[in-house]
Amino acid sequence: MKLTVVGGGSTYTPELVDGFARLRDTLPIEELVLVDPAPERLELVGGLARRIFAKQGHPGRIVTTFDLDEGVEGADAVLLQLRVGGQAAREQDETWPLECGCVGQETTGAGGLAKALRTVPVVLDIAERVRRTNPDAWIIDFTNPVGIVTRALLRAGHKAVGLCNVAIGFQRKFAGLLGVTPAEVHLDHVGLNHLTWETGVRLGGPGGENVLPALLAEHGGTIAADLSLPHSLVDRLGVVPSYYLRYFYAHDEVVEELRTKRSRAAEVAEMERNLLKMYADPALDEKPALLAKRGGAYYSEAAVDLAAALLGGSGSPHQVVNTANNGTLPFLADDAVIEVQAAVGPKGPAPLPVPPVDPLYAGLIAHVTAYEDLALTAALHGGRERVFKALLAHPLIGRHAQADGLTDRLIAHNREHLAWA
Repeated sequence: MKLTVVGGGSTYTPELVDGFARLRDTLPIEELVLVDPAPERLELVGGLARRIFAKQGHPGRIVTTFDLDEGVEGADAVLLQLRVGGQAAREQDETWPLECGCVGQETTGAGGLAKALRTVPVVLDIAERVRRTNPDAWIIDFTNPVGIVTRALLRAGHKAVGLCNVAIGFQRKFAGLLGVTPAEVHLDHVGLNHLTWETGVRLGGPGGENVLPALLAEHGGTIAADLSLPHSLVDRLGVVPSYYLRYFYAHDEVVEELRTKRSRAAEVAEMERNLLKMYADPALDEKPALLAKRGGAYYSEAAVDLAAALLGGSGSPHQVVNTANNGTLPFLADDAVIEVQAAVGPKGPAPLPVPPVDPLYAGLIAHVTAYEDLALTAALHGGRERVFKALLAHPLIGRHAQADGLTDRLIAHNREHLAWA
């Protein structure tokens, strides 16, 4: 089995490689190819990756290359984890929206749209080259904004599935609180990427006992603290929202926080510099503890599970993925991309039935889906007016003066990445 990681020079990659090494019985990789245009990073990350495999006794071969076509040729699956513009672009995404009184964040709001505009054309070019070289390869997208990027891939006819680590993080967290193994915890997870709610926590599978009410009664304060949301709000909702719902439920509070503290992009950039220094140490043969602070917890487990299931291996039969709606949520178009539990196999994901969604959540899901449709149109076709309409439609913006100001700033900060600007 050959698996290719595009963006393999990322400091995330040793987390992924560690998972491949530990879970080699689930996903028996014979060749792992790391593709990246940054030679210095690729060399450092590739060296550590080989040492991790060697220490854990993995027999697979690790190859590094700058040549995308060479890297994806013959791959069974291609995993995308790229960041167009790097941390410098991310820092801009997190700062200029604050000038208009809006959240600055890399996956939602105006910053999220900027990332989508930079990313979608690049990902589609990569996917076309994968299709020319190896049309049977699965594309697993971990590149944000995952929902919009996955929708672009599916609309273009690619064999693609979107992946996020939010659900597996909740699964691990709840399993710890309940004193059971993660495999025993099944989430009733519904929504869009970075806009999801855990409406049930079941023991043993989709039809198991729903222990969410008891979980909230006993551990609601801990769960709410992890989300940086009031315990009283989580109690009133009776469900567990993802951390990203804080940008909606506490927007103004978050804006004030972001204005007064160091950006997450700056923190991550410093972490990356330190991580790369560590990766350069030829004695290092395991992922360093600092990597846990970089983000992407349990990313490797989720990626292994998904790739194994898609490639006919021993992956979990039910997994949370980003895939086409196809009637699962009847209030959305079939080609909308949703994030739900699905049965995953070699033919791809098939969403499990979802009970009727409370209007409190369905309304926001529909609203953000409409924004994502306009965002994808802007990413595919460009133009100031399309950018403006997408921003105007976003529930965190929605005012014409702010949308106009954000449009000007978005274009000014991203001209080098926008072919039409």
